Amino acid sequence: MCLVEGDFLLGSRDLLIGTIEGGPFYIAADTFSYYKKSAITIDVTQGRGASFSLEIPLGLRFLMRSELFDETHI
Repeated sequence: MCLVEGDFLLGSRDLLIGTIEGGPFYIAADTFSYYKKSAITIDVTQGRGASFSLEIPLGLRFLMRSELFDETHI
């Protein structure tokens, strides 16, 4: 989900793992433990997501893809 900063209350288990166009990107610690050996790509595509997010009125949604690291990523 893409929310206005301050509209989402961060929990003690939320991790900042990077930024996208200057906006912070958080992931839950238990989710991060699953993806920590993956390359994560966040993309935007036509369509409607399943929850409230800033891009929905534009007819867009975010799509996350992951790929396990291998020797080409190191």
